[in-house]
Amino acid sequence: MSEYIEHDPGGVSVGLVEKRFFSFAEPPVELVLESGAGLGQITLAYETYGRLDEDRSNAVLICHALSGDSHAAGYYSGDDAKPGWWDIMVGPGKGIDTDRYFVVCSNVLGSCLGSTGPCSIDPRTDEPYGLGFPVVTIGDMVEAQRALLDHLGVDRVLSVVGGSIGGMQALEWTVRFPEKVVSAIPLATTTRHSALAIAFNEVARQAIMADPDWNQGDYYRRSRPDHGLAVARMIGHITYLSDEAMRLKFGRRLQDKGDFSFNFDADFQVESYLRHQGQKFVERFDANSFLYITKAADYYDLERRWGGGSAVEAFSRAGAAFLVVSFTSDWLYPTYQSRALVQAVKKNGLDVSFVEIEAECGHDAFLLPNERLSRLIRSFLGRMHDQVPRNGRHAF
Repeated sequence: MSEYIEHDPGGVSVGLVEKRFFSFAEPPVELVLESGAGLGQITLAYETYGRLDEDRSNAVLICHALSGDSHAAGYYSGDDAKPGWWDIMVGPGKGIDTDRYFVVCSNVLGSCLGSTGPCSIDPRTDEPYGLGFPVVTIGDMVEAQRALLDHLGVDRVLSVVGGSIGGMQALEWTVRFPEKVVSAIPLATTTRHSALAIAFNEVARQAIMADPDWNQGDYYRRSRPDHGLAVARMIGHITYLSDEAMRLKFGRRLQDKGDFSFNFDADFQVESYLRHQGQKFVERFDANSFLYITKAADYYDLERRWGGGSAVEAFSRAGAAFLVVSFTSDWLYPTYQSRALVQAVKKNGLDVSFVEIEAECGHDAFLLPNERLSRLIRSFLGRMHDQVPRNGRHAF
């Protein structure tokens, strides 16, 4: 890793970083998924920032959302126009301070951004998996992350941090591996999808599968379902914003014209914006991975998986401290879902802090600069670190 560099007005970056790869589950010893299927060999793309203390007590795992990747902070080269997706939060002196913590971020199982997923080569056929890739769950993603941390020599994480689907992973860590988690910071997330969230994901998936180029998932050596994936992204992007954010950003303003075109061009700025977001997305993401990851999110149900339908019972397995954060304009995972999560944690006598942050920008608020959120995370992590004895055991 290079020296720290000033690359943006928001503060000091971690500098130049490197994407690494970890492979495990070599057949015949495959990873057994929740579906019962076996999968191997598995590769995870990951990055690390900062240094692991001698007593290995300062590791922080960051879990990304649907279309994120392992590149949470820093730059791959001095020519990079943009840093990692959470550079505003991860770095020297930032909310997740890389001068103090050893930070790990890996690309989830099922993705297309370096980790094994449906666009990877199936060793049995030497062809891309396509729909031959087994359906994976949030729990399967966490199992893969555990293997990576074992490889890195991290027996216990100071905190697991994530927003949206990343927040689901953070929650799953606390109940699946309670002995390995000191604390968790779930942001803008839920213990299980509402009917509304499932409905939006299903419409997005149908947009992909209705594209003739999808070809039942077998498109890697022919035309890709770019139109369907772009529409899917447009649908998703609407849920990440809010009515107020769209009103302030776009209103009913026209796009580079003085009047309506009286055809089906993008007359309104919001139409042009969504088309642009869709087009950018198809340049970097895989349609099948979108199907698999959204399905994993829809399947996630912490209460059903660990508590027989009860969130209180599910969190009885946990021993971590929690910082739960929601945002006022998030209508995809509204605050009432975070409050229900907090109540279930409280009923188990666990250390839990809850904050609802006023924000106009919707679900994506956790990804945008917010000094209050940075202070909350910095303070919480500092308290957790101070309470962990130097042998790495939790002090609670």
